[in-house]
Amino acid sequence: MRGERRYCEDFRDCSFYYLNCVNLNLKNNHEQPAEPLSIPMVQGAAQCSRTRLGEPCLKTYPLECVDLLRRARVAFQAGRTLKENFRQAQLEAVVRMLEEHECDFVDALGRDLHKPRFETVVSELMLVKNEALHAINNLKKWMQPQHVERNLSTTLDECVVVSEPLGVVFIMGTWCSPVQMCLVPLVGAIAAGNCAIISPSEFTPHTSELLHRLIPFYLDNECFHVILAGTNDLPEVVELKFDHVFFTGNRDDGSRIAQAAARTLTPVTLILGGKNPCYVDQHCDISTTAQRVAWARFHNAGQSLVAPDYILCHADIKARLVQALKCHLMQFYGSDPRESRSFGRMVNLEIFNRTRDMLWRSGKVVVGGQVIEAEKYIAPTILTEVMESDPIMQQDVFGPVLPVLTVNNVDEAIAFINKQEKPLCVYAYSNNSKVVSRLMSETSSGSFCSNDSVLQSVMVALPFGGVGASGTGSYHGRYSFDTFSHRKSCLLRGTRFECVTYLRYPPYEDRNLSLMTWASTLSQRSQGWCQIL
Repeated sequence: MRGERRYCEDFRDCSFYYLNCVNLNLKNNHEQPAEPLSIPMVQGAAQCSRTRLGEPCLKTYPLECVDLLRRARVAFQAGRTLKENFRQAQLEAVVRMLEEHECDFVDALGRDLHKPRFETVVSELMLVKNEALHAINNLKKWMQPQHVERNLSTTLDECVVVSEPLGVVFIMGTWCSPVQMCLVPLVGAIAAGNCAIISPSEFTPHTSELLHRLIPFYLDNECFHVILAGTNDLPEVVELKFDHVFFTGNRDDGSRIAQAAARTLTPVTLILGGKNPCYVDQHCDISTTAQRVAWARFHNAGQSLVAPDYILCHADIKARLVQALKCHLMQFYGSDPRESRSFGRMVNLEIFNRTRDMLWRSGKVVVGGQVIEAEKYIAPTILTEVMESDPIMQQDVFGPVLPVLTVNNVDEAIAFINKQEKPLCVYAYSNNSKVVSRLMSETSSGSFCSNDSVLQSVMVALPFGGVGASGTGSYHGRYSFDTFSHRKSCLLRGTRFECVTYLRYPPYEDRNLSLMTWASTLSQRSQGWCQIL
């Protein structure tokens, strides 16, 4: 199947083919169906093939997961993923899948989140393609052993750090950015030479179904698999014992995943939500600040792990800031955001009801506040007169609601931020570099950005991850490669110079100890007496 990288014109055929060829576990001969389903490959990102959504794919049950994990382990142990050309081919296939099925991803995310095409292409597909292309361009360099500094005792030896793949990894993506959060970690896993099982969110069924059906037609069928599992089933899957678990989502689910992984001593990367503060200083460009904050908060209808959760602004500028936010929301979405093609919807009624209830029980609505349950619609909303004890300040907010609180100075803002759990992001808007420097150095967070929002979380050159309650580990670019690699220490030495190393052997004598102590002082850059060993 993989050799010709065929894919279906109709998802119903695709589902039949996938369920029969993958779940019934055809062997490595990859027999083709009697009537091959293929259509010509389309070149370039401007055009894309379109498939039709058919019957929903079946849920993946634990026994199937066991079989998929076994197959991936067999493929990994056979060395299938080790060669550079295999990894390059898989990364190129990811790029091709996104280009040839751009329309399908736009359709799926439109169904799941009412996500505008612009947001899908820019914040989902383009980010994944950038990651894959960055990995393709740098893979040879990343795979090379890294030589470390030698010293007196290792002058004639070779000291290297070798990056070796971990094995079979499990990647769980969140529903906020269901394509990005599944495929960006997958790019790192592929680049590092791992096999992977991916679990898209059950909250975005159309996107999950699309990934479930396309990936087998682009990536190696033994090394990479997609499962459809509910959130409550994931800990049970984690306990099957993977070599690494990568999870993005909320803290409660992340805690359950970490506990399940701990039972098998499986290392984890957790990218978790939290309350991301945004400090707005009195010395800033209020219009630009409001525009950037409004974009970050209300992008994807506020459903984001990295959006500003609340504003801490200087009391003197509160009124002007709120008015500027209101003006920019009007520019973005018009007088009725419900009619705007640029504004999304809540992913499901559970998230809608939770956000609506927090909205109604917190502060005072000064902009927006309209809700329509039948459409899962919540208007872009700004709250003032919010108390720290209000529900909107006590829980993670995945919706288009922005509370505005006031502080008297930067010291109060820093103290307020430091009272809370460590967030995934801290944002600071100020023209004063000293204020920015203080926010960056006197608060602790997974990431920091001044005078803009979100961008630090998507750059391939920067690691992104949490700290404390907002998670552990990081990814993007080289950091994804390192996350999914074991950095093995290797000392390559011969058997010469035993006339020196004999000093370490018993019976221990004071004379030998004196010689070793003297040798360790020969160089001012000595890294310890034991190096004479």
